Amino acid sequence: MPTKPYDQARKFVDRDLEPAESINDFFEAAISAYVNLLHRKQVDAEFAAMAGDSAYQMETRLIANEFSQSDWESFKLAEKESVEA
Repeated sequence: MPTKPYDQARKFVDRDLEPAESINDFFEAAISAYVNLLHRKQVDAEFAAMAGDSAYQMETRLIANEFSQSDWESFKLAEKESVEA
């Protein structure tokens, strides 16, 4: 590992500026955070691809139409319950 980032990480751990108890904990947390970031980017990219998928859009509209009546009934019931509360 390059010396500069290691030394900077070490300072955070040594000064208790980071909740990690050791430099290994620090790097484990950093790697986990980076993996989570990459996972979120992957999920976002998949959702973005869905926005341009005409077959997916058509299926979504069909499903929304199929559930529109029950959605409306649920909305009206929730509205009535909130007025009564």
